[in-house]
Amino acid sequence: MKIAFASKDGVHINEHFGWCQKFYLYKIDLYGVHELGTSDASLDYKEESDRLAYKIECLGESNIVCVAQIGPKAANLLQSIGIYPLRSTNENETIASFNHTLHSYLSDDHAPLWFKRIVYQQMHFMQ
Repeated sequence: MKIAFASKDGVHINEHFGWCQKFYLYKIDLYGVHELGTSDASLDYKEESDRLAYKIECLGESNIVCVAQIGPKAANLLQSIGIYPLRSTNENETIASFNHTLHSYLSDDHAPLWFKRIVYQQMHFMQ
């Protein structure tokens, strides 16, 4: 699965989805966590609908986007196209710790249902 993080510094999950200038992209599989690079999201659009469409485009093939803040319109739009938006629980949460938690879910029978749903969708998409 692929995860995009909204971050100002590439270390912490500390950026609002709609105002994020760069997304940090990762892939998580049974073998570990793999950094894929970054996606420039710095273009500025006046209209909210244009800005949201652009930000979503910047996520590429991400299944999850982790942010510090996200508006309800953006969150609903992401969910409607199959991207699961997650808010960081605190301002000091790091990308590394979040990736570690997500990776641990792969071998956890008690992983959250939303995570199991994403894994299930990925398995069926790859067949």
